[in-house]
Amino acid sequence: MKILLHTCCAPCLIYPAKKLKEDGHGVAGFFYNPNIFPPDEYRKRRTALVELTSGNGAPEVIYPEYIPSQFNDAIKENTERPSRCSACFALRLKRTAQFAKEKGFEGFSTTLLVSPYQDQKLIKNIGEKTARDEGVAFYFENFRPGFAQGHKEAKNKGIYCQKYCGCLYSESERCQSLEKQ
Repeated sequence: MKILLHTCCAPCLIYPAKKLKEDGHGVAGFFYNPNIFPPDEYRKRRTALVELTSGNGAPEVIYPEYIPSQFNDAIKENTERPSRCSACFALRLKRTAQFAKEKGFEGFSTTLLVSPYQDQKLIKNIGEKTARDEGVAFYFENFRPGFAQGHKEAKNKGIYCQKYCGCLYSESERCQSLEKQ
């Protein structure tokens, strides 16, 4: 299957891309993340992804325009978890599915499925609904067994590893958590 893999960041791409290729799938990354804030953080993550995927048989990555207002419009008044995360996942998976269909991919998936910090069941449900709505298959696989391996490889290569999900709210929650320690 030719899969468009929504890519949240470089460390989270490592294992899913490798596993999909080993299983005989064609893979291209899709770095659509209007949720990432501030813009400097977006640039760091994009640069890390470019560094990771330069050569070595790494998958091609597509970089749609970064428009943070798309995230803000999607979450509107729903800035609390889990509704904020649900709206964010839906936004990013919908755009990935639309691009996949438009460019002739057989399916789409997401590197969010590698993270033990994300609600995998919610992502799966949103992916399946998006697949029905957009008319392109959602490929689900539990990539979590490779999370630590991917992050270790990123660190060994000197690839930037972020400390929060990406949005202003997740960074604020992380800082509040650190203050309580």
